[in-house]
Amino acid sequence: MVWSTAEMPDQSGRTVLITGASGGIGLETARALADRGARVILACRDMERGLAAAVGIGGRSEVVRVDLASLDSVREAALEVRRRVDRLDLLVNNAGVMFPAYRRTGDGFEPHFGVNHLGHFALTGLLLGLMRDVPGSRVVTVASLAHRVAVHGPGPADVRTAGGNRSVTAYGRSKLANLLFARELQCRLADAGAQTVSVAAHPGLSATGLWHDDAPAWLRPVSAAALRWLGQPAVRAALPTLRAATDPLVPGGAYLGPDGVSECHGGAVPARSSRASRDVIAQIRLWELSEELTGVRYARAVARGSDRRPVAEAAR
Repeated sequence: MVWSTAEMPDQSGRTVLITGASGGIGLETARALADRGARVILACRDMERGLAAAVGIGGRSEVVRVDLASLDSVREAALEVRRRVDRLDLLVNNAGVMFPAYRRTGDGFEPHFGVNHLGHFALTGLLLGLMRDVPGSRVVTVASLAHRVAVHGPGPADVRTAGGNRSVTAYGRSKLANLLFARELQCRLADAGAQTVSVAAHPGLSATGLWHDDAPAWLRPVSAAALRWLGQPAVRAALPTLRAATDPLVPGGAYLGPDGVSECHGGAVPARSSRASRDVIAQIRLWELSEELTGVRYARAVARGSDRRPVAEAAR
């Protein structure tokens, strides 16, 4: 049976935070969860767009401002969320940039890596204390088919690379980082005996504003043709994220995507990922680099090598 939003269980009593929820896949994810009764916090950079989205969604929807390109903004947003709620059932790391106009984030990082990975790494660590003791709680990180263009995870040499804002490789590397993070987080949560699980998903090829607004001129004809033949609207592209977020049969560490041609469109099923995304050493190295760069440290009992048992707790 093809999974659809009709299979989603009731979400009443759950509190959900979704980054990048003012449009595209994030908005459709927020709408579906709110329709099932969840309290949905839209974490958006543009408050005007976020408030308009919340009004359109209705239900128990609200907005908090976060600019993932600024670690100060991430910390402020986390404080605001902790002021409003005492528990979080679901965190959806959905927001992302592709070929942004700016060359570095406010903290000096290559923008894809800074926004798509580091911003979410920091936000997750700062909010994990609201989740780890909540039964059925989940962190869902949205990756991409583009992770396959990266042959290795991001390292120190990739962090501040100027010009990466127009690079397909830089974007792919940031989405590979999303998968490495999601899997390492699951390892640490499981070893800690936390109630929370970490799951990843990708939307396939979706006709969202990332392609229309941000793609460089040379790529637009190619992307337009691909979207015309293989793409799908945001409401369909949100299905893997929604299944990862709500299907109780999806285990921690899973990765979901569409079931159509080349995983570009279709229903939500287990997805394939690259060998690089399953590199345990790369997971650990990226985690340690991310803690160093963000200053957000997930407390842990350190043990490496054959006795690898990291423990994830809320960042302090």
